[in-house]
Amino acid sequence: MTSRAFAPAIHQAAAAGFGAKAATYASGRPDYPPAIVGWLRDHAGARMATTVLDLGAGTGKFTPNLIATGATVIAVEPVDAMRQTLLEKLPDVDARAGAADSIPLAEESVDVVVCAQAFHWFATRDALVEIARVLRPGGRLALIWNVRDERVAWVRALTDIMSPHEGDAPRYHTGAWRKPFADSPFGPLTETVLPHVHRGRPEAVIIDRTMSVSFIAALGPDEQDRVRAEVRALIAKTPELCGQAEVTFPYATSAFVATKNA
Repeated sequence: MTSRAFAPAIHQAAAAGFGAKAATYASGRPDYPPAIVGWLRDHAGARMATTVLDLGAGTGKFTPNLIATGATVIAVEPVDAMRQTLLEKLPDVDARAGAADSIPLAEESVDVVVCAQAFHWFATRDALVEIARVLRPGGRLALIWNVRDERVAWVRALTDIMSPHEGDAPRYHTGAWRKPFADSPFGPLTETVLPHVHRGRPEAVIIDRTMSVSFIAALGPDEQDRVRAEVRALIAKTPELCGQAEVTFPYATSAFVATKNA
């Protein structure tokens, strides 16, 4: 079977928010813990002589981790502005327009499909069938998210600022992304949790991170200004953040893998 034509169906919050804030996404989002490269090799099977699809690759935030495994990497991303940012940063990567329900690759052409910070946007049975189509027999699907550690009071308060604006935007924390696996071409998901932190200037680590959230980035200018002001007020009243040149934003990286059924 040949590759499929690209006909994306992208949630409005992703199309508008990520398209408008690709640069902020690249600067404000955390990287991933160093241990993720070993996890990709040992659990997902990404290594030399394999081909890995970075699906929903965005600005290429996760892509260097795939390159570090020694695998051949293909990136697929539907939002033009994000894909262009990826190409500016990683010009040697094979980056293509496409989406989870219309992957521009041939049947059984990759060994691993990785979705970093992305699968909740396209978590449907049709997407899983399409992902299985491009995976070779015994291929693996890896899903990775950096999750804010809301046991920390100011992180929980930051979530409280953002949540009223999320609308119907798909979110990792709801767990709805798990449902399509009940009737899919994949075996059970197994999870590994890796500790992680994001250190840097408050402007980047907290404010840019907040403004890069899809449904925040899709707001009108006045509403964005109000959110930004609320975040600045939170920083000002939090002793471990106020006046600091560098802050630490606590995360946990949840990494899941499932194998394509025979």
